[in-house]
Amino acid sequence: MKQLRLLATRYLSRETRRRLSRLGVWPPVGWVRFGQLRRSEPFTKNFGNSRGLEIDRYYIEKFLSENAKDIQGRVLEIKHNTYTLKYGRDRVTKSDVLHKVEGNPDATLVADLSNADHLPSNTHDTIIFTQTLQFIYDIKSTVATLYRLLRPGGILLATVSGMAQISQEDFEQWGEYWRFTSLSARLLFEEKFPKENITVRSYGNVLAAVSFLVGLAAEDLKKKELDIVDPSYEILITVRAVKPDDVE
Repeated sequence: MKQLRLLATRYLSRETRRRLSRLGVWPPVGWVRFGQLRRSEPFTKNFGNSRGLEIDRYYIEKFLSENAKDIQGRVLEIKHNTYTLKYGRDRVTKSDVLHKVEGNPDATLVADLSNADHLPSNTHDTIIFTQTLQFIYDIKSTVATLYRLLRPGGILLATVSGMAQISQEDFEQWGEYWRFTSLSARLLFEEKFPKENITVRSYGNVLAAVSFLVGLAAEDLKKKELDIVDPSYEILITVRAVKPDDVE
């Protein structure tokens, strides 16, 4: 086999070798049956919400469920407190909701997290920060603010997008700036939190990624299909970061 490759390299052009290599793939090139996936428009443009639970939300809820015990005391969440109530339950003593601008009736705090010096430090035991960082341009200042708001020993539960369609509504209202990998997320949070206090995970696989991008919902797949983790297809990255309990 090695001699054949050497002979092919010596006597055949690169283009000919490329065409011959295609003969060994299955299914043959051009024979793939796309079925309902041969489309230039997604099934839904709302991330699958009109069909059921969004696939990234399936992973978010899996992450929060696995770390539900961390949600306790005074808890801060962005835009609403749905996850605070769902996963914190009676462990929560005070629920705060932060929104960037005035007008959200659920908000108890109004601030731009990338420029929030007016918010007091060391105030929250837990911060739930899901699918927000990609809409903030100054991510380093934002992570610094989240660190500052946590009490010593406090826990940040954050999620960010790896693969996703653009949210046009948020793009126009706030801007949508980033997609992350588990490596970029880890390095970003390590700039404030001690390395040993950070746990980063990714969720997703090729089937879940394709399904999510074309607007299908979690209910369109089987649980065992959703739960396969392939690090080459990071739909969602999660970060659990703990502020040291020996800082002021």
